[in-house]
Amino acid sequence: MAEEDTSMEMISFGIVAAAGQARSMAMEAIKTAREGDIAQARELLEESRKAGLEAHDEQTKLLSREAGGDHVPVDVLLVHSQDHLMTSMLCQDLAEELINLYEAVGKLS
Repeated sequence: MAEEDTSMEMISFGIVAAAGQARSMAMEAIKTAREGDIAQARELLEESRKAGLEAHDEQTKLLSREAGGDHVPVDVLLVHSQDHLMTSMLCQDLAEELINLYEAVGKLS
């Protein structure tokens, strides 16, 4: 059981780390777009999405285990990691919209 707990902790920490990186890069993309470098902002957002996929892959491991009949225990750390993942995904969606808006405003100038 302790080995499973360690594995669960490592998966949860992996989700937190990758999702945190994804969120940070999405925020950097927004800042870069605000400064007028739309192409670089889009590159940063793409990098953010790649980091987000790492977090999503870790989550998928848990879903696959559960679907296979191996119950995944839910603890505060796992809930926290899921919160980070969802927040990063929302941040990416909003970053994309803001980059589009900054690009449109830039064309009007």
